[in-house]
Amino acid sequence: MSIGFYAPTNVTFGAGAEDKVAEVLKGYGAEKVLVHFGGGSVKRSGLLDKVEKSLTSAGIGFIELGGVVPNPRVSLVRKGIELVNNEGIDFILAVGGGSVLDSAKAIGYGAYGGGDVWDFYCGKRKVEGTVPVGCILTLSATGSEMSDSSVITNDETDPVYKRGVSTDFGRVKFSLLDPELTYTVSKYQTASGSVDIMMHTLERYFHQGYALDFTDELSFTLLREVIKNTPIALEHPDDYDARANLMWCGSLSHNGLMAVGNSNKGDWACHQIEHELSAEYDVAHGAGLAAVWGSWARYVLDTDPDRFVKLGKGVFGESDPVKTIEKFEEFFRSIDMPTDIKGLGLEFDEAACRKAALGVTFQDARTIGNFKVLKTEDIFNIYMMASGLK
Repeated sequence: MSIGFYAPTNVTFGAGAEDKVAEVLKGYGAEKVLVHFGGGSVKRSGLLDKVEKSLTSAGIGFIELGGVVPNPRVSLVRKGIELVNNEGIDFILAVGGGSVLDSAKAIGYGAYGGGDVWDFYCGKRKVEGTVPVGCILTLSATGSEMSDSSVITNDETDPVYKRGVSTDFGRVKFSLLDPELTYTVSKYQTASGSVDIMMHTLERYFHQGYALDFTDELSFTLLREVIKNTPIALEHPDDYDARANLMWCGSLSHNGLMAVGNSNKGDWACHQIEHELSAEYDVAHGAGLAAVWGSWARYVLDTDPDRFVKLGKGVFGESDPVKTIEKFEEFFRSIDMPTDIKGLGLEFDEAACRKAALGVTFQDARTIGNFKVLKTEDIFNIYMMASGLK
């Protein structure tokens, strides 16, 4: 398989990047914008007011839609689609983190494609276009500002489902990246975001087939930078260098660069295993990834120990694969991230592990993973390990 690299997003990076929002929107011919955001932080910081004043001064109309939460909900997406269709919206501006971006992308798909937007996320239909989306990023984590991905939680079903769509239509037109906008992010969300950044690279690193050495070296550098800069950002939230490095690592980790030259796009089993946790229990995505990664790694280690050896040498100078896994877990603990399901505040018994495993495989209807293909029983064993039951 040939892996392409398509990164069409127009990026403005640096302090004050958000000041260009009206100018950039004008360049795309935007006349009426849906300003999409999350909770009160963008209001309290003054960012939302600053953006809207800029739009007003430029003669660009806008409608607000706030209320995005972590693990963004399809119910709010539906409200956004209705606004776009009824208010003559021609551009969507996401102001916030990855959840806001994922929600904005979903609104764009639904407003363009009509019908039930959830059809795109459950695989009934393919995305064929979108209302254009741009963003002002306030959290370094998901990489949605340059990726082709959007993940939405369906809060209208029982059980709750969390599903993703990857399409080049999901690559936003522009991203305004100002590291200073991340200064007020809480320690927990900063740490959780850093784990998410690391996992986007690790998911691509672990795959079967040919691996390009240069891409591996890029991956190791990115992981080392996150490991170096996260503690600095936690201790000194307004350290520009640390925040800037984390922000750019987040963008490059998930824009496809870390798979170029490899045989395929990576494993992604940990993401699927975690999605079941964040859908059902609403845990922070990065924290959920930290909680299951070590158990996944130990379960698949025998598939290709040399891949772990190369990772350990490249990131930690460590040649023992088991110690490499332990060093990642030590880092997670050092930034107060969990390394098991109990650390998420959840108590899993065998029945809960079985239920979650069946949820991941859509009731035993699919397998996941590429580094090691996992069936329901494999995923059950990983949940058991992560729950301290095995």
